[in-house]
Amino acid sequence: MFTGIVEEMGAVTSLEQTLGGTRLTILASTVLADLKIGDSISINGTCLTVVAKGEQSFVVEASPETLSVTTLGQLTGGAPVNLERAMKLNERIGGHLVAGHIDGVGTIRSRRQEGNAVVLVIEAPSDVLRYCVHKGSVTVDGISLTINDATDHSFSVSIIPHTAAVTTLGLKQVDDQVNLESDLIGKFVERLLQQRSQLPKQTPVIDKDYLKKHGLM
Repeated sequence: MFTGIVEEMGAVTSLEQTLGGTRLTILASTVLADLKIGDSISINGTCLTVVAKGEQSFVVEASPETLSVTTLGQLTGGAPVNLERAMKLNERIGGHLVAGHIDGVGTIRSRRQEGNAVVLVIEAPSDVLRYCVHKGSVTVDGISLTINDATDHSFSVSIIPHTAAVTTLGLKQVDDQVNLESDLIGKFVERLLQQRSQLPKQTPVIDKDYLKKHGLM
C-alpha cells in the first residue's frame, strides 16, 4: 500500500528481456535507504517487487501482463520514473490510500498554464472515470492528485510547481500516456452498494406471524 506521495525521481538504467517479462534496473538514492529484496515499491504508480539491490540501484521484474496494462512497456533506457516505497502505518498519509494496481492508461489531451499551476486534461477509460468526482482523489503515474473536474471522457488535475519539479508530470506533454489508479475507497463503496441492492428493501420483522407464514411453527 502507498500514499501517492512520490519520494524521488529515479531513472531506468537498463532493461533486460527475459522469458518471464522484463527486468528493469532503476538508478535511485532516497528509496534505497532501507529497501530490501522482496519489498514492494511503486514505479510510476505500479506496485513491483524488488528482486536485487546495489549501492546505487535496484532491480524489479515486470510480467507481460503488467507491461500490457501499464505504461511500463514504453520505458526506455534513461527514462525518468516516479518512485515510492510502501507506506508505514505509523506515518502520516500525505496523499490517499493507493494500492499500486493500475486500473487503466490515460492520455494527456491538453496542458495549459493557470497561475503558477499546470492544468492537465487526461482522457481516461470508463472504468476509471466512474470513480472520478469533483474534488475526489486519483493517482496519475503514482502521484496522488485532486480532481478539478470530470466529464464522460476525461478529468482535469492541477500540478503545482513543487509536484512538477519532483515528479515526471513536469515533463509530460500532450498525447503522452500515464498510469491511472482510481480511488480505492470509491471501489469499496460501490461494492457495498451493489451488495446492499441485492438485499430486501425492508428488513423483515421476525415474529410469530412471520414464522407461521414460512412454515417454521
